Amino acid sequence: MLASAAVFGPLSAQAQQQVRRVGALYLIGPDDATSEARHGAFVQALEQLGWVDGENVRIEVRWAGGNADKLGKYSAELASLAPDAILVSGGAVEEALRASRTVPMVFVVTPDPVGSGYVDSLSRPGGNITGFMQFEYTLCGKWLELLKQVAPETRRVAILRDPTVAAGIGQFAVIQSAAPSVGVEVSPISLRDTSEIERRVATFARSPNSGLILTAGALGAFNRNLIIALAAKHKLPSVYPTRLFAADGGLISYGADFLEQYRGAAGYIDRILKGEKPADMPVQAPTKYELLINLKTANALGLAVPPFLLARADEVIE
Repeated sequence: MLASAAVFGPLSAQAQQQVRRVGALYLIGPDDATSEARHGAFVQALEQLGWVDGENVRIEVRWAGGNADKLGKYSAELASLAPDAILVSGGAVEEALRASRTVPMVFVVTPDPVGSGYVDSLSRPGGNITGFMQFEYTLCGKWLELLKQVAPETRRVAILRDPTVAAGIGQFAVIQSAAPSVGVEVSPISLRDTSEIERRVATFARSPNSGLILTAGALGAFNRNLIIALAAKHKLPSVYPTRLFAADGGLISYGADFLEQYRGAAGYIDRILKGEKPADMPVQAPTKYELLINLKTANALGLAVPPFLLARADEVIE
């Protein structure tokens, strides 16, 4: 018995100290402060759940930096490591699933996972992936409402969207259906080509009482600085889907708290590491949306933001 204890005791201890492997796949690069904050929130939340990188878990991080070739390469690379789970940022989900339909995955900041074919349903995902959706489509009508509240004279609105993905089509459809109720006409502008964005926005802005709404998606995030600059150049009141746009000079942003999604993703990864399957874990929608107003930009546009809107704002940038 003593001999058995001497042999099996260390083996048991080793089993208890088994290091798990978790992948993290990001479409964007690590040089962005927002990227670092989101990844940091994920790692910190894992630690609070008892998973410490370098001790009982090893986190393999891959940053594609907006490069499609790198995204495909890193997706395959992470899948080949056969990790226990992979965290996948919104724009990387399709490539991640192309690389593996067996490795458990948790997505964050992902619009329309059902329409995109990532899951069977929100309540029963059914495959190897689940997670946190970026918003519910009803939010898109709110963007139009906010634009009219801050710029009541607006009669025409350009909708920047990606027409090649389900989320881009769905967002525009909701905005288009809401347009008559607030008395505006909407026109889509594709985000697929930078030169087209510049040309179409410049042409659109020639007519008076025009505004702009950027829908959520990877292409909008990649062209953030360009879109903010075009809105300022052409004096277009604009609404954006994430706080980063308002913080960088956009007029208004209204969207979910994405740091909270990364913390929630850590909770889902924890559950997977403890034996649960993504197929049985429901996709979660945001429960709170943040409203940011950039007063400096409003002043530059000659807009007087209504007091009731300022009172509702989660943050006012002066």
